[in-house]
Amino acid sequence: MNMVKLEQITAMLNEQVANGTVKGNAAYILKDGKPVYKNCCGMADEARGIKWTEDTIVRLYSMSKPITAAAAMILFDRGKLDLDDKVSWFIPGFKDQKVWTEDGLVPVNNEVSIRQLLNMTSGLCYPDDWFPAGAEMSKLYTRLDNEYKAGNPSDTMTYANLIGQQPLAFQPGERWLYGTSADVLGAVIEVISGKKFGDFLREEIFEPLGMVDTDFYVPEDKLCRFAENYQCMEDGSLVPCEWQHLGLTYLCRKKPEFESGGAGLCSTMNDYAAFATMLLNEGEYKGKRILSRNAVRFLTSAQLTEKQSGEIDWDSMQGYSYGNLMRIAEKDQGISIRKGEYGWDGWLGCFFCNDPVNKYTFMYFIQVCGGLGARPIRMIKQIVYGAED
Repeated sequence: MNMVKLEQITAMLNEQVANGTVKGNAAYILKDGKPVYKNCCGMADEARGIKWTEDTIVRLYSMSKPITAAAAMILFDRGKLDLDDKVSWFIPGFKDQKVWTEDGLVPVNNEVSIRQLLNMTSGLCYPDDWFPAGAEMSKLYTRLDNEYKAGNPSDTMTYANLIGQQPLAFQPGERWLYGTSADVLGAVIEVISGKKFGDFLREEIFEPLGMVDTDFYVPEDKLCRFAENYQCMEDGSLVPCEWQHLGLTYLCRKKPEFESGGAGLCSTMNDYAAFATMLLNEGEYKGKRILSRNAVRFLTSAQLTEKQSGEIDWDSMQGYSYGNLMRIAEKDQGISIRKGEYGWDGWLGCFFCNDPVNKYTFMYFIQVCGGLGARPIRMIKQIVYGAED
């Protein structure tokens, strides 16, 4: 590999810091599970004078979702969960669900299944005032947020039960819609395992993989490595963001009652590289098997019908399908998308993907509201693939 070309990544990272797009950033590329490039630039927290390093702790937001999907696959491997199991078997709030239609609320044609949670085809939505079911979910999240501020926070199961009682945006399986499915899946894992979701993740994934800095909060002795979350103002300046959404609490500085499988985890670049490498190795990491090969092959394959895929209109999803809480490339697209690539990103711009054919793991980390990671990760992949020439 042409290492001189890889320095173009360093130039890109430095330019982003210099022009004020980010305060700090990091990129990490592995080939066959071995590092070929790693660099960190700028500040993790400007006010506290903390530089961005490879062990800087970040909020993953939706990059929590692939970990939740992997946790579910552990239960599939053990015969404790089936794709077509009904969510209501585990969470009572999913019984007697209704769907929001132009004619009002109607009963579901079929109950939401585990498969539909994994593929975001459940009809569950995130808070969004642009459509009726989303507006109802907004009311729920506002109420739960107010209860948290009043000293009465809800736990993971309470969230899942209440989410199940909200109207669905469409009949289960009918369409694709990004929403609260991963949070519900975390509660299902709690019921089946008999453990708190975070305890299950720690025992089954984090400890075996050596992910020592991954959790639903950052303990006090690690706050010196915790990156600030910035938001971009109208004048282009970046200022610390002091608000949270999606049910997250305590600014990630205290163990939460609600352990969000969709958005709650904090981690480091090194920790997440261990998780990504395990997937690239089809379930094995340093001699430890976390998942079966069959489970990983299923986990990393597209699951949507052509109609469901047609619902995805995000710029960052062009050229991809979806399955098991990740984007999946079903064919080569342009310069930077190789067939079989899978991964996901988060609201603060962190992004990971694996190229299983060419055995690459790509990661790009920032902490800026709005998810700005799609373009940089494409540029990083273009540079790396070009460096093979």
